[in-house]
Amino acid sequence: MMAGNMENAHKHFENEVKDAEKVKIGIVVSRWNDHITNALLEGSKETLIEQGIKAENIEVIYVPGSFELPYGARLLLSNGSKDAIICLGCVIKGETDHDVYINYSTALGIQQLSLSSGKPVVFGVLTPNNEQQALDRAGGRLGNKGIEAALTVLSLVGLNQKYKNTKSTIGFS
Repeated sequence: MMAGNMENAHKHFENEVKDAEKVKIGIVVSRWNDHITNALLEGSKETLIEQGIKAENIEVIYVPGSFELPYGARLLLSNGSKDAIICLGCVIKGETDHDVYINYSTALGIQQLSLSSGKPVVFGVLTPNNEQQALDRAGGRLGNKGIEAALTVLSLVGLNQKYKNTKSTIGFS
């Protein structure tokens, strides 16, 4: 991410993570457009490690495409050992509306999983109109959105830690 963007981004990611070296993060990566998603993964992992997450506490799994990201995230959450999940993908607009269906379903699946699990599951899926726009957001002139996904997950882990022991008053357990 460009320096100016990073300075601006930190304003949005302000919840401090306690005991970062104990936090366990899962990352689900789409193999579709892997030249893009691998760059996002690199940005996410580097950022997590820079912020105090131990490399051995980051588990990465791969799924065929972005549509399968929620399923991969569910697998990583299934044993309860992960504090949060980052989902990384890239769906480039084509000649049909396939991207609309994939993006909507993926976003909804990730959102539902996050709400039902009570753990942060972050949408790190690029939805560009063309490959150049994807490259620009995967380490190109607009930075690396994988970095933002990592900062988002850390902010939400910090928020979760802050409110973990509070009693719910609106019907959620």
